Amino acid sequence: MKLNLPVAVEKAFKQLESCGFCGYLVGGCVRDFLLGTPPTDFDMTTDATPDEIIKCFANHRVVETGIRHGTVTVMIEGMAIEITTHRIEGDYSDNRRPDTVAFTRNLADDLARRDFTINAMAYHPQKGLIDLFAGSQDIKNKIVRCVGNPSHRMAEDALRILRGLRFAAVLGFDLEPETGRAIRQNCGQLRHISAERIAVELDKLICGKNVKAIILEETAVLGVVIPELLPAKNFNQMNPHHCYDVLTHTAVAMETLAPVPRLRWVMLFHDLGKPATFTRDVDGVGHFKGHSKVSEGMARERLTALRFSRNIVDQVCLLVKYHDTLIEADKTSVKRWLNRLSEPLFRDLIAIKRGDNLAQAPQYRDRLVSLQKLEVLLDQVIAEKACFSLKDLAVNGHDLIDLGITNGVEIGRILKQLLAGVIEEVYQNEKESLMKKVKEIHRC
Repeated sequence: MKLNLPVAVEKAFKQLESCGFCGYLVGGCVRDFLLGTPPTDFDMTTDATPDEIIKCFANHRVVETGIRHGTVTVMIEGMAIEITTHRIEGDYSDNRRPDTVAFTRNLADDLARRDFTINAMAYHPQKGLIDLFAGSQDIKNKIVRCVGNPSHRMAEDALRILRGLRFAAVLGFDLEPETGRAIRQNCGQLRHISAERIAVELDKLICGKNVKAIILEETAVLGVVIPELLPAKNFNQMNPHHCYDVLTHTAVAMETLAPVPRLRWVMLFHDLGKPATFTRDVDGVGHFKGHSKVSEGMARERLTALRFSRNIVDQVCLLVKYHDTLIEADKTSVKRWLNRLSEPLFRDLIAIKRGDNLAQAPQYRDRLVSLQKLEVLLDQVIAEKACFSLKDLAVNGHDLIDLGITNGVEIGRILKQLLAGVIEEVYQNEKESLMKKVKEIHRC
């Protein structure tokens, strides 16, 4: 096996060899090569100690990124390459990080401490693939399998529970039975993991091509970190518009969307408020009045707890709030929504509505035609450079000040009224005519 490596990586190999050491590519980049996916990061492990690595690369910029655990980052031709000394790890008393780290000259010791077989392979340009735990075979069989005892691996670092699910979701692999069992038995340990680390894994997991299967098969595990999922499991909607229970509808809808975290988070939460708002009419048909508002509240509470940025939380919640709102397919309506959401978020809302409808009963997918028309109108409004925000208005605050209107509240009121008139096509977005309207409005 011969890999086509970047020049910077080849230079790192040669530099280590010139200093009397041996380096190996390891982990994700080797896995990605075998999967036929171009690696984005190149990590190396070596028999050199951290001090020896630093001396070896004295002519390059070296950053001591994790020197306590044997990791330094070497900059070669603009590429950052993490180089870590072979190591053996002690116990994980906090379920997050090893209590002790000991350096070793033995590559096998280093590979044996890794989480999954598909991440425990190494590569050397002359020695080829070093695969002590049959990771390449697991890739061929599309299996996520722990290195060594699965329960011990999960108990060491509980984040591996989510990493296992993430690899299964992203790669479309199955969990090896013992590994899956260990994940389910140890999932309660996720409560010891920081919200930030959990959020990073979930962001990747929900964008996986196999996310539907993971959500439906591993609901109890995911429910430890997103408990709002649990009531939705097998919740019969008792409504002819729906051919799935709430969670299945959610999972099916997620896979209709592009793998963009914001979109997937919206779809994950959009209907989770349904169990709490469920009622049945006299005919036994299920209804969920106000579920969008309840779902929005759930999304805000959970994403905030997971330490997502305020901007992401606000965007997701806004789309959850409006996912079920009827939008008329005409230009005036499009401009109103552009004013309310901005173009990117409005396009996201259309995508959410389309995915939602695609996951409903086939005979009720009539909204798709209307959504397509809405998208065409949106493109037209943007192409025409139509006015739908204050920045596009032909007059501004300075123009009103020139007329002698100095009160800030009054200026804001007038501009908003002008914008509303332009959006509704009552006024033309022309400075002269709008200035006349300003005088009329101000007198009122």
